[in-house]
Amino acid sequence: MAATAFAPASIGNVAVGFDVLGHSFQSIGDRVTARRVATPGVTIGAITGTTVDLPLDAEKNTAGMAVLSMVRDLKLDFGFELTIEKGIPLGSGLGGSAASAVAGVVAANALLPKPLTLLEQLQFALKGEQVASGSRHVDNIAPSLFGGLVLTVGIDNPNVKQIPVPPTVRCVLVHPHMVLNTREARSILSKTVSLSDVIWQTANISGFITGCFTGDLQLIRESLEDVVIEPQRQVLIPGFQAVKQGALSNGALGCSISGAGPTIFAWCEQQHAERVRDAMVAGFATVKMASDAWISTLDAVGARIVD
Repeated sequence: MAATAFAPASIGNVAVGFDVLGHSFQSIGDRVTARRVATPGVTIGAITGTTVDLPLDAEKNTAGMAVLSMVRDLKLDFGFELTIEKGIPLGSGLGGSAASAVAGVVAANALLPKPLTLLEQLQFALKGEQVASGSRHVDNIAPSLFGGLVLTVGIDNPNVKQIPVPPTVRCVLVHPHMVLNTREARSILSKTVSLSDVIWQTANISGFITGCFTGDLQLIRESLEDVVIEPQRQVLIPGFQAVKQGALSNGALGCSISGAGPTIFAWCEQQHAERVRDAMVAGFATVKMASDAWISTLDAVGARIVD
């Protein structure tokens, strides 16, 4: 028995919602094939795709650890062999470690006698993500699993809510050819935030979510601004200001760092998407940085079985 799952990339934080907001990005993602084996435990048979030099030891691999935690916690009398196909670049800020964990859990779940709920799968995927990031974060796991724009409140007993996005909105992603380690990007963050910035950021996330629910694009435009994390992390991304200014000058509703970076995302209306993409690519070119770019809808479609 075997099953293959696809888990989409994800944009953590979405500028205004550090560690609580995220949305899926359907154009790229990871695939994991799980095959049931007689012996309890998890082995990783092969890793292919954009990144192949990842641990084959299940306890050191996000997909492996996520599925291994299922085997242990559910006290299964069988195990799994995993094959991982990476479609998300390493250290890109696109939730690659989360996508592998999610795809592994979804594939293994399809082979269980009694399938788990999405929230139960979320908890196992979190244990896998912790291998890469050092702590449990839901802003990539939840959107990759549930799909669409997702708000998650809580870790031990998470409440996951999908937020509607106006149908004309598209997301543009531009990934420069560089690697930025998540732990490094977290290490530079200040442990304190001024009261004025807390108020400003609170207003922005409130306005952003309200704009999404009401379809108010102008409110989204005025609210999609990170005044806490982006000012600290932008120094890690060459050409950031040129990329952001290019996006905003060509009709973007907002532009910021995807997760820990270095990928940069922008929201825009469908008719501006190609122009925004080209301007962002040109922004990286000003610092002689090659990049890849994608445009995607924000459909509420998460990880799923594909074979």
